[in-house]
Amino acid sequence: MAMPSPYRYLQLADLIVNMIDNGALPPGKRLPSVRAFSEQHGISVFTALRAYRLLEDRGRLVSRPQSGFYVASARRHRLALPSVPRLKAKASTVSISGAVAGLLEHASNQALVPLGCTVPDASILQSKRLDLALARAARLHGDRHNIYCPPQGEPGLRQEIARRSMRVGHVMSPDDVLITSGCTEALLLALTAVADRGDTIAVESPTYFGLLHTLEMLGLKVIELPTDPVSGIDIDMLSRLLDAQSVAACVLSSGFSNPLGYAMPEANKLALLGLLTQRGVPLIEDDVYGDIHFGRERPKPFIALDGGENTLYCSSFSKCLAPGYRVGWIAAGRYSQRVLERKLAFSLCSPVLPQVALAEFLASGLYDTHLRRVRHAFQDNLVRMTRVIEDSFPPATKVSRPAGGFVLWLELPRPFDSRALFDQALEDGICFAPGDVFSANRHFRNCLRLSAASVWNERIESGVRRLGQLAAAQLAHQTPA
Repeated sequence: MAMPSPYRYLQLADLIVNMIDNGALPPGKRLPSVRAFSEQHGISVFTALRAYRLLEDRGRLVSRPQSGFYVASARRHRLALPSVPRLKAKASTVSISGAVAGLLEHASNQALVPLGCTVPDASILQSKRLDLALARAARLHGDRHNIYCPPQGEPGLRQEIARRSMRVGHVMSPDDVLITSGCTEALLLALTAVADRGDTIAVESPTYFGLLHTLEMLGLKVIELPTDPVSGIDIDMLSRLLDAQSVAACVLSSGFSNPLGYAMPEANKLALLGLLTQRGVPLIEDDVYGDIHFGRERPKPFIALDGGENTLYCSSFSKCLAPGYRVGWIAAGRYSQRVLERKLAFSLCSPVLPQVALAEFLASGLYDTHLRRVRHAFQDNLVRMTRVIEDSFPPATKVSRPAGGFVLWLELPRPFDSRALFDQALEDGICFAPGDVFSANRHFRNCLRLSAASVWNERIESGVRRLGQLAAAQLAHQTPA
């Protein structure tokens, strides 16, 4: 039976990819003609062509004039992966707030090419049905929802979040969930529940500058853990670090970290959890990008692997559905009471209407269809952006290969200076994130992060290409003749 439009072409594209991956369609194999493919699957020629073109854009198929579509040869990445940084395992204070404020001011400027902001484009999210649910709730029951809800959040939304947690292998009840104002408040609550001013927190490096800003505001020190762009932090190195000094907590991404986009192998996650449990160090898990995975299955978060015994789980809907709603959540396990007390002190409760609308949307079953479309869009954007980087940036550039999310991390040869490039790019109407804001000690000056959160178009492509030209010119000027 035919699957429903308008996502039929995506399902057919997945079918072709699966056949390529399992060897049923080897490299160089010619696919059925567009017309033959449409007849085989009972679809229109337009839908068949759309599936083929999608896979051509991703580099999985190649088209040959007057011949048809063929399975592409295994694509060899022209640029290497970023290096694992060499960092001293020493606690330090954070001083990054001024740089973060300046970056966010530029990132919100719609006149600039948006390569610096990780707020997904509304045109990609297409959350009209969610907005309609909010409008309907306000129209029909506005008085009922114009109140303070329980500090834990709306019961209906907590129930839907708990229900979805079973899909990633973690069973929890609605009472285990507390609704927050985005993942930022969830992280803030978690940090204040497990650490006091002056304590030391271990983080990935590079790591999200928003986390560093929060740590600075809380007066917490940081140890930066060198992070591999494929497998994440070195567990043995962390073990040696914990032998040498006191750490109040670790804050790690469970999948698709910002900015590297890696997914830690499950075996490494289990080893990490065992180590932290043995040492009595809580893990604060940031899973805000977890639903934006490019593989067949969503990676299991840490909380699903240890049952929440030593994990404070933080996430939100901001990166995949509704950034403007600012709805996140935390499942804090044995720290739940401490987190609740801090929620009451910091914000009392979260706005009701967005929670009601999200609960209705999740209950409708539309969220998974939405996620499939969003994941395809972000993956396509990253493929296109990587190709432009390969064509326009200096040949020695290194670039990440994210397994999910929508950001790329670029490393250029020293003495490249991403701060100088940032100033030049602003003059050309382009915004990106310079690398030094991803480190408490302002490392990574020769790196930068690009966001692929916007609809791919000529303006975005030209912006990336222009950045490559400016970077190449800077390096050429710095290299002795």
